[in-house]
Amino acid sequence: MGKPTGFLEIVRRDRTYAPVTQRVLHYDEFVVPLSPDDLKNQGARCMDCGIPYCHAGCPVNNVIPDWNDLVYRDRWHAACDALHATNNFPEFTGRVCPAPCETSCTLNLSDSPVTIRTIECAIVDRGWAEGWLGPHIPRHRSGTRVAVIGSGPAGMACAQQLARAGHSVVVFEKAPRIGGLLRYGIPDFKLNKALIDRRIAQMRAEGVEFRPNTHVGVNCPVDHIQDRFDALVLAGGAEHPRDLTVPGRDLGGIHFAMDYLRQQNHINAGHPVPSDKRILATGKHTVVIGGGDTGSDCVGTAIRQGAASVTQIEIMPKPPEREKKDVTWPDWPLKLRTSSSQEEGCRRDWSVTTKRFSGTDGKVATLHAVRVDNAMREIPGSEFDMPANLVLLAMGFLHPVQEGLLADLGVAVDERRNVKASMDNYQTSQPHIFAAGDMRRGQSLVVWAIREGRQCARAVDAFLMGRSDLPR
Repeated sequence: MGKPTGFLEIVRRDRTYAPVTQRVLHYDEFVVPLSPDDLKNQGARCMDCGIPYCHAGCPVNNVIPDWNDLVYRDRWHAACDALHATNNFPEFTGRVCPAPCETSCTLNLSDSPVTIRTIECAIVDRGWAEGWLGPHIPRHRSGTRVAVIGSGPAGMACAQQLARAGHSVVVFEKAPRIGGLLRYGIPDFKLNKALIDRRIAQMRAEGVEFRPNTHVGVNCPVDHIQDRFDALVLAGGAEHPRDLTVPGRDLGGIHFAMDYLRQQNHINAGHPVPSDKRILATGKHTVVIGGGDTGSDCVGTAIRQGAASVTQIEIMPKPPEREKKDVTWPDWPLKLRTSSSQEEGCRRDWSVTTKRFSGTDGKVATLHAVRVDNAMREIPGSEFDMPANLVLLAMGFLHPVQEGLLADLGVAVDERRNVKASMDNYQTSQPHIFAAGDMRRGQSLVVWAIREGRQCARAVDAFLMGRSDLPR
């Protein structure tokens, strides 16, 4: 490392946010970046560990100490190259990844890990600003054709790697625009969609063809794909949401979280939604059921829509304020985390389960709940009610949609009904069909989707060519 004593001399500093009163008035990103000098100092804090546990904490195996040191030395172009050696889309992960690498940082033993995600984001943003990130045009074409079904982070990463290896790649997407979860599931205030468009333009220049509004297995027959491509990659995600089967579930005003988030992203993109179809929190007591990232995104969106109140409930117990480092480090710990959206004015409650909904005129008005103990048993006498004019179900996703594509292909699924494929070769029960991302592993992080897309691309390349020079 360029400054071996940096971690002793320099305190941790991270990006800040615009004030709540300002940022809730719009859907734009609101992160205040660090200055180049601050970034250089933060890179100097990387302490040249004998074993860099951040590598293991990062699903794409970023060579984090290398680009920390390069930033410290003001070698930004080299840092950008090192970053892209393992990650196709660091501007996405630098914004929405929960940074398990920082949890694994040795300095996290003293609650002051290197600001890895902030440095990562700064590197790629500078790379685009400086014009370092042009298309990688393959020197030779293989003459083979690969269909990638699904344009989320797994599908995009897989398609880009295969195109750079010289294959002709076509990405099929059922939605009107490319991006999958990145486009429709993550609010604009966390990820500006112009960043996706910029990568799509790069990929088009590299030879990737995108076909939106093409729902394979619905308006595009599976046979049409099978007959025209040498290999298929299933990267459609795990879209079957977990429902809440309690009395009153059929009342108006109770929606799945992704329907709510997708609609607002459509509107932000300039695609109007008919007024009778709008899901709005404006002036309503809004309850979000589920304490994860999707629930947090619903909180931030409801606040921006002008909800009368926002409450987020979770069936699990409240996590501890601080983890026990000697027990959890360097693994991802269970501890209380508060998102920027939750900081904007959300009431949170734990160990709560919903018993039923009630309302008037066919619309929900009240959520009836009860508290549970650590074994999920209801606590007698703990029943309570809360006003709820809008309820958003953000309890996660169970598995990929089985009807249509998967049923028509006839690929095997595992006990959780995800597409069955190993991480060795990503092949399904049909050797020419591969699966990656949430469709294979179940609901997970964007960074895991990118990793699986890259590894799957190598497997497809080896299947088609007998060997592969793509990185694993």
